[in-house]
Amino acid sequence: MAFLRSVPRRCCAGKKMVKCGASPLAVISFLENAAVTTAAATVTTTAAVTRTPPSLRLVAQVRGYATSPSSSSTAAAAASTDVKKQRQQQQSAVPRQIDPLDLKFNDPIAAFKSKTTMELMRAYFVYQMCSIEYVVENNMKVMKMAKSVLGEKLFTKLMKATFYGHFVAGEDEVQITPVLDRLRQFGVKPILDYSVEEDISQEEAERREVQASVSEAGDEKREGPLKKYHVEKSFADRRYKVSSARTYFYLNEASCERNMDIFIRCLEAVAKDEIRTLRLKYPSQNITTNIQVDHHPGDIFAGASMGMGITAVKLTALGRPQLLLQLSEVIMRARQYTSDVIGGEGAVLAHHAKLDDFKKKFEEAHIKDTEVQKFLQKIQSDKEGVIHLFPWSGILDENYELSETFQVPDIKTGKMVRLMSQLTSKEEEMFRNMIRRLNSIVTVADNLDVRIMIDAEQTYFQPAISRLTLEMMRKYNTKKAVVFNTYQTYLQDAYNEVKTDLEQAERQNFYFGAKLVRGAYIEQERARAAAMGYPDPTNPTFEATTESYHKTLMECLRRMKQYKDKGEDPKKIGIMVASHNEDTVRFAIEKMKEIGISPEDKVICFGQLLGMCDYITFPLGQSGYSAYKYIPYGPVKEVLPYLSRRAQENRGILKKIKKEKRLLLNEITRRIVRGKLFYKPKGNYTPV
Repeated sequence: MAFLRSVPRRCCAGKKMVKCGASPLAVISFLENAAVTTAAATVTTTAAVTRTPPSLRLVAQVRGYATSPSSSSTAAAAASTDVKKQRQQQQSAVPRQIDPLDLKFNDPIAAFKSKTTMELMRAYFVYQMCSIEYVVENNMKVMKMAKSVLGEKLFTKLMKATFYGHFVAGEDEVQITPVLDRLRQFGVKPILDYSVEEDISQEEAERREVQASVSEAGDEKREGPLKKYHVEKSFADRRYKVSSARTYFYLNEASCERNMDIFIRCLEAVAKDEIRTLRLKYPSQNITTNIQVDHHPGDIFAGASMGMGITAVKLTALGRPQLLLQLSEVIMRARQYTSDVIGGEGAVLAHHAKLDDFKKKFEEAHIKDTEVQKFLQKIQSDKEGVIHLFPWSGILDENYELSETFQVPDIKTGKMVRLMSQLTSKEEEMFRNMIRRLNSIVTVADNLDVRIMIDAEQTYFQPAISRLTLEMMRKYNTKKAVVFNTYQTYLQDAYNEVKTDLEQAERQNFYFGAKLVRGAYIEQERARAAAMGYPDPTNPTFEATTESYHKTLMECLRRMKQYKDKGEDPKKIGIMVASHNEDTVRFAIEKMKEIGISPEDKVICFGQLLGMCDYITFPLGQSGYSAYKYIPYGPVKEVLPYLSRRAQENRGILKKIKKEKRLLLNEITRRIVRGKLFYKPKGNYTPV
């Protein structure tokens, strides 16, 4: 217990942050609109701060806010003296370059103008290797053998010249700077991810997962659909049949603290990126904000990576999986309880049941116990009906005891029944630690004007992940979409889940952010459902998944249009179309045009992985659309599991590789024929 309360941490963003002034976005607004009123954001902040935690000091310095009264007054004086100069030096920005978009994505020049010829040759070689079954099937063995034969230095050089160089941006945030600068020049923004993964055996993975998925108070296994929310040893290695997603295995609370620290450092890196972007875009402006973050000698985060971006976060990195399993089971049991009492099906909110409906049912059952009245008082509702059976804001912000809170009156007996099995006091503390870590990350993101995308995971975790993410949205997405949830459209209930969450956002008046993906766990989900005997949650075919994706996207677009037509802010909904499928990207663009949503509205963006589908990402960015690349980085020897998954994923999309190889070959041939073998990429595009 003492350990759980006293794990040392570098930043606790849950505490009150330094009060901040203008954000990097405000600086952008000043530069683009020549608004003199935000001149203070361009003042140099160089005061040494020794006791402010790095992320807090970064917030202060990014926002042009001095961390001491004296430096604050100095900054204000300096800002006022600059007003006349800035009025006289009106910045005439270089006209933004926008190219026409080939919706067939068949233009090799547009696809690869951001690449040198050597990079194109490397890409072609890598894709060729990814087409060889034996190499892909045994890629980890091949890499480890090469390392033992060549030695670490030669192996590192070989990897940087091939797979690592193609799929990973660099070892640290200094080395990835040229990659991010190049992306920006060609209209593309980064999603930073420190992609170091543990390379542990299947036996170790199973041992950790089983141990961390069962309460010390015991595991009350159930029959029927709810059995999925209990660990099954044969599927405890969550990497099974998963090639496109990273897996975290719980070790202890200290490892979760380290994961939180890494996520926060990624946020800091993106924020520093914002400042440098401004310097490059407006070189004649006096943007001299100094961002300094303390680091240890040899720290991989010692540099600055630059760009407007996002950070991805996995909740399984922040806490014990047992808690997510139990919370997911509670949510599904609450849905079943609502159906039993009121009728209907789906999420509690989707029933549109009134609080009086519950009161009436209890009166009819002659249930008037004091505990029942307390239960009714805690139900969250509005004029349209019940939103939640439980006070989630209290659970997350006021440290309610979980096992005591998640109780409902039995409609037959009137007695209060627990929906969650008993937790030990240590496990209750672990839950509060997990929420604190998540709050810390999102608070830093909010203060640095960086967005957080919470990744989707397996269906037995997902109800809890989505519920916690929606609560973070309710808390932080009050003026902009800071937190985004991820929806896997290979799941049969994806459309209904998005529809329900959109309704909650509207009723509770917060900004809704969603990343739409096809999904990463389909084979594992099918195998686990078959083995454990519960209904398969996935769509039966690829076509059904595509239909689900498009239907879900259309629901979001329809709601955006409603906001626009009513004169409300269409940015109340923000969507990332995260897909390597060009048909889906084309569908999104065509529907945007149909309903009158332009790229400048900044409500739809597109995302692909670094080293994959460049023929989609770069033409989008160069045509004025908001386009992102997911940017992994980390030391060569520690990202081998990531590279292994990329090789396997590319094998699974041979049709796309075939097209990309054809376009690569066309562009390489064109450059050789036209004497442009030593072509140097330089773009003048501005990311949206």
